[in-house]
Amino acid sequence: MNRTRRLRKSENIRRLVQETKLSIDDLIYPLFIEEGSGVEKEIVSMPGIKRFSLDKISKELDEVVSLNIPAVLLFGIPSEKDDIGTETWNDQGIIQQAIRFIKENYPSLYVVTDVCFCEYTSHGHCGVIHNNDVENDSTLVNLAKQAISHAQAGADMIAPSGMIDGTVAMVRESLDNTGFAELPIMAYSIKYSSAYYGPFRDAADSAPTFGDRRTYQMDPANRDEGLRKATFDDQEGADILMVKPALSYLDIVRDLKNNFDRPIACYNVSGEYAMIKAAAEKGWIDGEKVMMETLLSMKRAGADIIITYFAKEVARKLLK
Repeated sequence: MNRTRRLRKSENIRRLVQETKLSIDDLIYPLFIEEGSGVEKEIVSMPGIKRFSLDKISKELDEVVSLNIPAVLLFGIPSEKDDIGTETWNDQGIIQQAIRFIKENYPSLYVVTDVCFCEYTSHGHCGVIHNNDVENDSTLVNLAKQAISHAQAGADMIAPSGMIDGTVAMVRESLDNTGFAELPIMAYSIKYSSAYYGPFRDAADSAPTFGDRRTYQMDPANRDEGLRKATFDDQEGADILMVKPALSYLDIVRDLKNNFDRPIACYNVSGEYAMIKAAAEKGWIDGEKVMMETLLSMKRAGADIIITYFAKEVARKLLK
């Protein structure tokens, strides 16, 4: 009789035959950096995650480095906003300052920057508004300015997240033409218009003041459209393709893994993090075990890279 249980009888045999392994090397840790001083503010809807000003972030970065987490993803919260997000390409903007600070003081960290506008615009949308909607092509021009500014500040990778058509082509051409041909792009290729982003909007002060983002983020019902969008990003020169959110879209992660010969990333987003934290606080689940199982599911689905607020906790667990 075939008995698959023979290979489950002990911890050692389970280790030997385990098909999928989660590693610290898979992780990118998001950081929220606020303009100003003396800021170390916990995000109520994301227990354990804080917003930091640069004068308060060293303790956090020391821990990230000590845990051997390879990369961070930076989100900036500026002190001033306007209708087109001009602070995103300000050489003295909060993200540009943060890039220089990290590269000077933590040179081993790989710095990925979010390239978008929602944290920087007075209306909270991801670009230039025309007729109450994001105008695609004028937004592309500003995305190029932002990407070049991040590159000049010393970013290691650019991650444009706005789901504006043609972003990868515009950013790639702009980087190539300004001496940054070697700088990779991690494209938010499939970013759904998701209710799972709620806590992030608390963290980044990025909730839209009118309407929603369904005209530029994808319908959660659509699978084939995601493959078309990823194909465009692949053809336009993206180096890494991403799916966001992760947990409810593992089928899409697997689609990308099966169809593209590029590294695949996924974003374990704020709502996914918050649900586990809230249920664990209530005592309804074992938070650590659910955390590990959740991230393992993303790796099993095909993700090579996982952006997650759990990165420090996972690293501590794996280092035990």
